[in-house]
Amino acid sequence: MEALLKGEPLEKVLLQKGLGGENFQKLFQLIRQNKVPFQMVPAEKLNRVTRLNHQGVIAFGSLIEYQPLHALLPALFEGGETPLLVLLDGITDVRNLGALARSAECAGAHALVIPARGMAPVNAEAIKASSGALTSMPVCKESSIPESIAFLKECGLRVLACDEKGPQTIYQADLTAPLAIVMGAEDKGISPAVRKMADGIVSIPMKGRIGSLNVSVATGVVLFEAVRQRG
Repeated sequence: MEALLKGEPLEKVLLQKGLGGENFQKLFQLIRQNKVPFQMVPAEKLNRVTRLNHQGVIAFGSLIEYQPLHALLPALFEGGETPLLVLLDGITDVRNLGALARSAECAGAHALVIPARGMAPVNAEAIKASSGALTSMPVCKESSIPESIAFLKECGLRVLACDEKGPQTIYQADLTAPLAIVMGAEDKGISPAVRKMADGIVSIPMKGRIGSLNVSVATGVVLFEAVRQRG
């Protein structure tokens, strides 16, 4: 409760099933207000996480400090930058998350935008795979990717989603304007909601027999085409 009241970033909270009482209601209200992901689990699972007296609640602290998207974007424009953001729509593998962040940092992307739920955690393994990129570049953790897309479009950014069946290749698309690139989940790709909201769907031309690239590799290809176009 103290961590939530102080505004400390939390990755998720595990709550023991069957908890009740005034303190629990206050805690649960704070969790919902701060939009922290939570799970109701049996006591046995909590006991596997720690042997300490957990009192039915275990919170996982964040290893990085997230930045709010609504504050980051105006600062980019005011600094004369042409925004280049990467939105992640359901990436579930922590190593992919880390490798993807490393490519984004190397390409000079201004931020990663990730959803609060349904996403690989930014844990020690992800940070290691990123070679520290996750601790050195802005990461925005937002309520949902569709909501973030709506905000970015209102701010004048073009939103392009990447899909292997996209009608336009990244070499045909204009990547020089203020831009947000959406990369989809490893197995399902971009979600229907994102596909509907995007300004366009772009693809990477494939010449081999295998029909798709690893998502972190694909991200690097797209971002460095943006770097090339921007000179």
